[in-house]
Amino acid sequence: MSHNLDLPRFTAVDMAYPLAYTESGTGTPLLLIHGSLCDYRYWRWQFAAFGDKYRTLAPSLRGYWPAAFHSERADFDVLVQTDDLIEFVNAVNPGNDPIHILGHSRGARVALELACAMPARTRTLILADPGFPTDARAEPSAFQVEAARRLRAGDIDGALQLFVDSVSGADTWRHMVGWFKTMVRDNAGTLLSQIGERNQQFDLARARVISCPTMLLTGEYSPPRFRDVLAALGQTLPRTQRATIPLASHGMNLGNPRAFNQHVLEFLDKH
Repeated sequence: MSHNLDLPRFTAVDMAYPLAYTESGTGTPLLLIHGSLCDYRYWRWQFAAFGDKYRTLAPSLRGYWPAAFHSERADFDVLVQTDDLIEFVNAVNPGNDPIHILGHSRGARVALELACAMPARTRTLILADPGFPTDARAEPSAFQVEAARRLRAGDIDGALQLFVDSVSGADTWRHMVGWFKTMVRDNAGTLLSQIGERNQQFDLARARVISCPTMLLTGEYSPPRFRDVLAALGQTLPRTQRATIPLASHGMNLGNPRAFNQHVLEFLDKH
């Protein structure tokens, strides 16, 4: 049985699709949005630091643990998950105060959609290695197709190793700690939905509605494709600053949490 890493679990019941989440602290809301194969447990090393200054909220997106999808589902979709988060924000932040939004990888794409949907309620936006194609003709990456094939064949760890190593660097899976592997195994079935996901491409022109301060983060060793997306966003969004987390790859908030937390908090404290 999977454990929850001592993070309290709540459920936003006043929603059409109730989301599990955890939270820490008081003050201005800070929404954390996880990426592929993860859930709210991904932010394990951020809660103490962020909760000291902000009401830190981390939901598990639709389809992820503790109610993970194990087969392909049409409602596993960035836009559906964005709508869920709009409802979530309304449920947990009834005063409609502007919030800080931080998303990682696929979660940064969801964060970008959320900021586009509610620009007046987005106080700041932080995008860490956002993962999405900007070309409408883009097809799923070969590693994603192969990972899904392995998963269907029953080779769960083989699928996860391929996916994680492809987005974070060779041999990453082998060196990951036990709790992270548990979390990723809990969410392995989401790859079957993600490979056929609609609405993967993002038209950068849509981001021009965002006027809030934005921070673009990457890891020193992150694969180059993430930097390409960040560069395009930097040319599109009006108020951006960039930072690189040293000694870290794609999972920068886990690889170097001290530096990650420091960069995020310094940015938030200014705004």
